[in-house]
Formats: sequence, structure tokens, C-alpha cells
Amino acid sequence: MSIPFLSSAAILALVALAWLLRPLLWRKAAAPSASRQALNAAIYRDQLAELESDRTNGTLADNDFEQARTELQRRLLQDAAVADVAVPAAAPAKRTALALALLLPLAAALLYALLGHPAAMQATPSQHEITAGQMDEMIAKLAARLEKEPNNPQGWAMLARSYKAISRFDEAEKAFQRAGDMLNSDPQMLCEYADLLAVRANGNLEGKPLELVKAALKLDPMLPMGLALAGTAAYNRQDFPEAVRFWEQLLSTLPPDSEDAAAISATLGELRGKSPGKVAAKAAPGKPEKAAAGKSISGSVTLAPALAGKVQPGDTLFVYARPVDGSRMPLALLRASASDLPLTFTLDDSLALSPEQKLSLVKEARLEARVSKSGQAVRQPGDLVGESGTVKLGAKGVKLSIDRVTQ
Repeated sequence: MSIPFLSSAAILALVALAWLLRPLLWRKAAAPSASRQALNAAIYRDQLAELESDRTNGTLADNDFEQARTELQRRLLQDAAVADVAVPAAAPAKRTALALALLLPLAAALLYALLGHPAAMQATPSQHEITAGQMDEMIAKLAARLEKEPNNPQGWAMLARSYKAISRFDEAEKAFQRAGDMLNSDPQMLCEYADLLAVRANGNLEGKPLELVKAALKLDPMLPMGLALAGTAAYNRQDFPEAVRFWEQLLSTLPPDSEDAAAISATLGELRGKSPGKVAAKAAPGKPEKAAAGKSISGSVTLAPALAGKVQPGDTLFVYARPVDGSRMPLALLRASASDLPLTFTLDDSLALSPEQKLSLVKEARLEARVSKSGQAVRQPGDLVGESGTVKLGAKGVKLSIDRVTQ
């Protein structure tokens, strides 16, 4: 049985007991026993006072007041005729508290055993995951409900996203279309619809998908998904300056130290390297490139013999320089082929991914070399990596050994 569940249950039981037992264990001593006649007389006085108040306020007529008072007097006389007996004080509080302390946890355990699901606490995480069959069933129920409630744009949007997630693209497109005016006013939905149409067109964003992206960016010029799709469309048609413009905007919306930012930065660096004449990094104001002359780090990258069999000719080699403060944003990035190993490298400002973060602006950096199976700038499980300690700017002959596998 789950220890966290038992601990939580025990704490809740103790809180409940403390709440219930407090008035029993810490209340003041009980008042002496009172006679029944004395109690009835007190009740009579209270009720008579209420009747008189109602008559004074005008909510009770004189005749009704006399009739009610007569009835009260009659009941009081009847009670007075009965032999006077003492009304016992409250039962000993400590015995009551002890009974509650024993019975409450026992009753809770019995109820859980009868009505709860103890086996659920033994379930492994995979048992709590929604299966494909359960997902299909939930989506089918949602679709059936929307057929009865067709004027539910939020529901159609949810259905469209659900169909898209399970690759039922035909149904997803129909659901997007039935979202009506909501689709045209929601920039995120426009981009999701554009992405769906591009997937159905084998990745082609031209035509209607790009029109949807432009409409989304008109509503929200800094929408990350819109900027990503617009940049991809520009890249696909080899409009590199336009692709860089959109991706630089996208980069500005991401946390600087995030893996997404590192990936976009690496993509921008690769793009500028492919087309240096068309896509040049902007120089930082007051920081001309000449000031960076001679400020570089150079050395060589080798592959540990034990990992030689894990490298394929199509694998990509990245060599980074990162800030020593732990930021994930590279100051310089060199991309090569793993078949070039061993590789002699030089990292300088010509390989900067951002004009605001360049190697020449720091005194020292950390180096990393990585063989990527996927070709992505973000580290993936199975990549081969090697790292250096802190290296001073201007260092030469730095040796990097790729000697471990990313888990």
C-alpha cells in the first residue's frame, strides 16, 4: 500500500480527531444537574418573551397572542404534574473522547475497504496512463455530444485538437471548420489549423496554410507558433533573410537559457553560415567586429576509442562555447560532420548566434563537443559528448575528448 497515501490519510484522521475531541477534552467543567421543571420554566419564559415581542412589533394579533399564551401555560402545568427528576449532566467527556478516538479511524478504514479501491494504490504509473482505446472512446463521446450541440465552438476546437493529436487529420480539418467565427479570432487556433494543413500537404506551408499564419500574426505579431511557422515557410522557399527575421523574433520570446532558445540559436547560426552574404548577424551597437580580432579559442576534438563504433558517417558534430555561469545559450557554435573527427577548431565571433552574446564579450568559457544522431542542436539521449573545464579567452591547443553517451 502506498506510503504517501497512508501518511496523508493518517494526518487527515488526526486533524479530524483533534477537531472533534477538543471540546470534549478541553471544555470547562459541566454545570450542576438541573431539574426538569426548572428547565421547562426557563423555556416557557423564553417563548413567552418571543410572543410578547411579536405582539409589540405588530406581527401577532392580540387574540392570537392570548391563545398562544394559554397553550404555553397549559403545557407548563402538564409538565409540572410529572414528578420532578434531575436531568443528568453530560456523560464523562474523557470516555466519549476515547470512544471517538478508537471508532473514527476504524470506521474510516472499514468504509474505505467497502467503498474504496485499495488496489489502485498498488498501481504502477503505466496503469494510470490513458490507453489509445480510452482516448478513442473519449473523443467519440465528445463528437457525439457536439452533433447534438453544434453551436459549441470551444467543443469543436477541442475535438479538432484531439483528432490532430491522434493523426486523424480528415476529421480534424472538418472539426476546425466547424469552429466557425472562433477560428478566425483565435491566433493560436489559426496556427494549429495551418500546421494541420501543412502536415496533410507533406510539410508545404505555401497557399492556405501561410494565409492562416499571416492572419494569426496580424492578430498577435509575437505569437511563437506563428513566428516559427512563418520562419519555416520562408526557409523552405530559400528566403533566408525573411526566415532569420521571424526566427530572431521567436528567439526574443523564449527564456534565454531554455533548450528551445538554444535550438533556435543553433538554427540561426547554421543558416547564417550557409548564406553569410545574405544573412549576416547584426553587430551590437558600439561593438564593431574589429574589436573582437584575436579573441578566440582554438584546439582539437577527438573521439574516445571506446565510442568509435557508435559514430555513423551521417552524424553531426557540434562544438560550442558556453558562458561559465551555466547559461545554455552558446556564445559560438561550430557545426561539422562527425566524419571530420579528429577535428581542429577555432571558435570566435564569426560563429556567434546573437550579437548580444558573443565570445569576445567574456573572459572565459566552457567548451562542449557533441556528436548528434538527429542533427538537432538540443542534446538528445544517445548523443556522444565531451566537455572541458573553464577555458580563458585566447587559449590555444585546447583538447576536447568525446568520451561519454548522453542518457
